[in-house]
Amino acid sequence: MDQDKPWALISELGEGVYTEDITDIMKQHFHLISHKEFLQNPQLQGPKIQALFLWNACPDAEPSLLTSLPLLKVVANGGVGIDHLDVPYINSLGVKVTNTPGVVSDATADMAMGLLLASARKIVEGHRVATDPNTFSVPEGMMGVEVTGSTMGIIGMGDIGLKIARRARGFEMKILYHNRNRRSPEDEASVGASYCQNIDDLLRQSDFVVLAVNLSPETRGLISHRQLSLMKPTSTLVNISRGLVVDQDALVQALRSGMIRAAALDVTYPEPLPRDHPLLGLPNVLITPHIGTDTYTTTRKMVQLMVENAVAAVKGLPIPNEVRPK
Repeated sequence: MDQDKPWALISELGEGVYTEDITDIMKQHFHLISHKEFLQNPQLQGPKIQALFLWNACPDAEPSLLTSLPLLKVVANGGVGIDHLDVPYINSLGVKVTNTPGVVSDATADMAMGLLLASARKIVEGHRVATDPNTFSVPEGMMGVEVTGSTMGIIGMGDIGLKIARRARGFEMKILYHNRNRRSPEDEASVGASYCQNIDDLLRQSDFVVLAVNLSPETRGLISHRQLSLMKPTSTLVNISRGLVVDQDALVQALRSGMIRAAALDVTYPEPLPRDHPLLGLPNVLITPHIGTDTYTTTRKMVQLMVENAVAAVKGLPIPNEVRPK
């Protein structure tokens, strides 16, 4: 019976990302309770819950929630980034933390290339022109920039960065990369990438700078006034990592002044931006609402991995993707 399964807390049921086919994956192993249901009687429900499933950082794994779940064994995060989680604190409660690396890489790399192409070729602006009933010809300012044969600089050459490079190679792009650790000669050769030990060299040479790093104290504010000033005035910044990797005030200034040509962002801080934020009013910015992993195929893979991690933690088995404090 469903009540005999371990209990798991999720943000919602039957809406948003947790559609019926997705929750069916979870229901094979867990009795699910939504955060809304939980809040109606936390004293009764809390002692039953052994797993907490997080999607888009919801529900918030704050101390007041975690301490109300005395039997909790695992916080299973959907996605790779865990910057919204205090892993040492959660571990101090005897609770494991997991994420879903690998399965998000293809969709995120696709998103990076989609943003790059849409920005370079003004696809969104073109759509607006083509569907405007009062426009009968292509207006001035629709000239884009060439992608094929240009130079891409990738900052963060993990699994996602490597997949972005593979896609860029299909556009005959010259690929530069900067990473904390240099990739193997075989990896470099497979995508034709050249390593830049100094990030400044990459910024000076690239037509498109793509950010694919994890958020950490070292990468927070990685791109600010100085870094933007090194980029070409014809260059584009593409960010599919985390909003806090970029100093947004510096980015606004760079875009307004013509220091760089454009920015294409799937991530900002906060998310969503306040409706009066200056980034939203700039014509040379393309923003999407952190949907880099939002495909049906990838979402199902992520949820399946979340469940596998949670089942292992509840049963005391080796966890496929445990996140440990650094």
